[in-house]
Amino acid sequence: MTETKSTVLVKHHLKQLKLPNMHSECEKIAARSAQENLDYLAFLLSLCELELVDRERRAAERRLKAASFPAHKTLDEFDFGAQPSVNKPLVLELVKGEYLQKRENLILVGASGTGKTHLATALGMAACLAGQKVRFFRVTELITTLIEARDEKSLLRLRSQLAKQHLLILDELGYVPASKVGAELLFDIIATAYERQSLIVTTNLPFESWTEVLGSERLTGAALDRLTHRCQIIETTGESYRLKDAQQRRRKKSQE
Repeated sequence: MTETKSTVLVKHHLKQLKLPNMHSECEKIAARSAQENLDYLAFLLSLCELELVDRERRAAERRLKAASFPAHKTLDEFDFGAQPSVNKPLVLELVKGEYLQKRENLILVGASGTGKTHLATALGMAACLAGQKVRFFRVTELITTLIEARDEKSLLRLRSQLAKQHLLILDELGYVPASKVGAELLFDIIATAYERQSLIVTTNLPFESWTEVLGSERLTGAALDRLTHRCQIIETTGESYRLKDAQQRRRKKSQE
């Protein structure tokens, strides 16, 4: 089909305005609007809605990428039946994101392989899709990043970047003890986030054992005071998914 002068100019202007979806769909929407006898504003509305939907999709993809999740997980994939200790109604309420508006925290406590990271990731992804900025860190990796930034004189910039997030996910606190410097830098992130951002922390340690990671009882107490004020706590006490899966594979192999 030969494009009219008006079509060429409209598509040129839309390209200049950086409206790619309107640029690619304007002829199709114009033809449909003519068939349905829609007025000019209805035609323009259809174009704008397409652009907005596509723009939000691309923005959500950027937020998900920037969050640095280790894998994409959703609540639909979580087996609540295998973890009866997990408060399902609470989790379904949390996924709505109101806790982020209230700057509340969430701590997931349980043994390795019981779904803590899955839940944290699913909530983080839901926040991204709802327009929130999220960053996911394993605690050991965050501490290493903070120490390197301090040594390179870029700690202030890193802290500023982290402070702009709506949600920080600190995964696997408790598996490796932190150095004195590392514990102090981690505490600084927790203290800065207090009542300004939401934190999700996953840990295999009960609170009374956090000194094994943070060292100082004073520092541990101060960190817990900030984390647990305005906080939901979920315990995952079921069997390890990974252990259960490994056992099932061994049984299947022995039957072959």
